Amino acid sequence: MELKFFSSNSVSTSEVAHVGRSYSTLLNSFRHKVGVRFSTQFKCRRGLFLRTYGASDNTYLADNAFISSVGSDNLAAETSSHHINGINGSTSSFYSRNLRVLDAFDDEYGGVVIDPDRLPPNPSVFAPVLRLSLSHWKKMGKKGIWLKLPLEQSDLVPIAVKEGFQYHHAEPGYVMLTYWIPEGLCMLPANASHQVGVGGFVINDNNEVLVVQEKHCSPATLGLWKIPTGFILEAEEIYTGAVREVKEETGIDTEFIEVIAFRHAHNVAFEKSDLFFICMLRPLSSNIIVDDLEVAAAKWMPLVEFVEQPKIQEDSMFKKVVDIFIARLGKRYCGLSTHQIVSKFDGKVSSLYYNFIDNENINCIGN
Repeated sequence: MELKFFSSNSVSTSEVAHVGRSYSTLLNSFRHKVGVRFSTQFKCRRGLFLRTYGASDNTYLADNAFISSVGSDNLAAETSSHHINGINGSTSSFYSRNLRVLDAFDDEYGGVVIDPDRLPPNPSVFAPVLRLSLSHWKKMGKKGIWLKLPLEQSDLVPIAVKEGFQYHHAEPGYVMLTYWIPEGLCMLPANASHQVGVGGFVINDNNEVLVVQEKHCSPATLGLWKIPTGFILEAEEIYTGAVREVKEETGIDTEFIEVIAFRHAHNVAFEKSDLFFICMLRPLSSNIIVDDLEVAAAKWMPLVEFVEQPKIQEDSMFKKVVDIFIARLGKRYCGLSTHQIVSKFDGKVSSLYYNFIDNENINCIGN
């Protein structure tokens, strides 16, 4: 059968021609990276979009488009016929379109997670397939749709936004978008609302506090000798983050004792909230090695001299934290030590922070 094809400029982005030979492939036990439970088998149809040589045409082989269905029927498809305007205003013969919904799997809350590794690479293919998929999931009564677009496929973002997707969050390698199908309030969890910081109160046997002056600081804290601070990393414990930050900034090895206090503030950075945990640490070394990237200077400072700094005495927050620290040293206050506990609900180890008090000796019992 002879096929005539025309300039891609004359084809609407909402129309995709799958012309030629169809192939069927069985995909067994597909499982997405993120680990959501999944056991359905899929059928996949491949189409070839060819352009033949002619007097005024060029040969063109587009990306193979493959779209698999997911759901109870596994057979959601759309077949239709269209005319395409040719280069000189002529009309092509009818072509058939057979689109399958995007590869995806159900989450635990009645939603759908689209597989980012099997997205159509061509935006002109992605547009109608996404539209069909949304229609299919609406008919199936699905709720939230999660679409993770890798950095190399960022050209698909405008298409998704046009179909009603909204930004959820972004990481260096991808952007996550969501679509809420039911009417009313969206019940999908929001992006992370907090950043988490830590500070390490380290005091040695000479009653000296480990302090630093930051290389990059606000005018309000210029010249202040403060405890080492920083942000915890992804999947890092609060107590290990405090130990790491002290080591990175000063070269001092420490052991976590307790969380003596924490501060909760709002609209700190990017309109996010901030949790800052102040940890009491025991020094295991004494030789200071300054981190030249972040710290201008570091030293052991007598506790009395540290407390009497004007910037600490003038600030109610700093002063209160120091008062708590001194009360802990005098055993008049107990902080929160960490305990590893496994919950039967998820089978994972979690850190639970709480304290023990020995009433006879009026003493805190840590680890």
